Amino acid sequence: MQVHKHPISGPHSNAAFELTSLHFGAPGAGKKVYIQASLHADEVPGMLVAQYLRKTLTALDAAGRIAGEVILVPAANPIGLAQAIHGAAFGRFDLTTGINFNRSYKHVADDLKKSLAGLLGQDADANVRLIREHARASIAAWQPSTDADTLKKTLMTLAVDADIVLDLHCDNEAVLHIYAGTPLAEGIAPLSAIMGAHALLLAYQAGGEPFDEACSRLWWDLDQHFEGRYPIPAACLSTTIELRGEMEVSYALAERDAAGLIQFLTLNGVLQAEDAAAAAAAAVLPAPLCAATPLEGVEPLYAPHAGILVYTRELGAHVAPGDAVADLIDPVSGETTTIRAGVAGVFFARSAHRHVIRGMNVGKVAGAQAYRAGDLLSQ
Repeated sequence: MQVHKHPISGPHSNAAFELTSLHFGAPGAGKKVYIQASLHADEVPGMLVAQYLRKTLTALDAAGRIAGEVILVPAANPIGLAQAIHGAAFGRFDLTTGINFNRSYKHVADDLKKSLAGLLGQDADANVRLIREHARASIAAWQPSTDADTLKKTLMTLAVDADIVLDLHCDNEAVLHIYAGTPLAEGIAPLSAIMGAHALLLAYQAGGEPFDEACSRLWWDLDQHFEGRYPIPAACLSTTIELRGEMEVSYALAERDAAGLIQFLTLNGVLQAEDAAAAAAAAVLPAPLCAATPLEGVEPLYAPHAGILVYTRELGAHVAPGDAVADLIDPVSGETTTIRAGVAGVFFARSAHRHVIRGMNVGKVAGAQAYRAGDLLSQ
């Protein structure tokens, strides 16, 4: 294992931040994998999973069983980790700019549509190498003006040319669920089964330029731009894995989740099993808990007024249109409003707050039919 330190803060800054990345295997010896934890710094479960990954990858590296390169960033947001408001961690938004740490990444396809003109050919592998070269150059040319943008540029520098990108997050309260690009559905399906995801949410463009999409969407955007004249595969299997809720930080869950990620990387030929029996075991997938559904089919549930929030459905429950999900009780008048699902699907995420004000998001249902457009992710 090699440890790399990446300075984040600019000169004359009143704070000094640096990012640490752990490097396993050998660059160019096979697929490149990039894994990061807790880009939203107050989403802690991924950082604990990263500790188990570090131990396993260190042992595999020492045994020569990494057929490629794995980069692990165990704490992807040193800026957010240093932020707190009145004793509460605040790692989702940059306090300097107000911008979500998982939004506004550079969409390099905008540069590559110009820089690749006349250079692509009919060899798909050669096209992949060329696109990655130009993607690295596009990120290198990015001129950040804030520490948060420098962090984003650093993360993209590490990840933009990877074959597999695993971005570990969690929701407020949730069952495990996964976001990915629609063209990646087949490649992500085994991961969904292994991790026990209750929802696999797909979109060509989620909106807001999140990190995982900044790594993957460039491939199908370029394919569409060049109208299929050249073979351009979706060469980056990039995904956001939501590891349940913020409070679900336990050794048992972290060890299980890390083992699932190791199994997925073994299936993809990045890690070598100890023997034939172990390889056969890694190839055995559990039955999936869900089918893929469009992100455009997710119904956000909002509080129609302030009140005490009492959930009447458990997370992971399948609901039909009209089914009650929660009651909202005005503490002064005693008036109760029942919040109901409007679509059929899986009730997969909800708020951790038990008193909410009007307009707050109090839940999400993963429906099978697309009906929304525009920015599809919460802020």
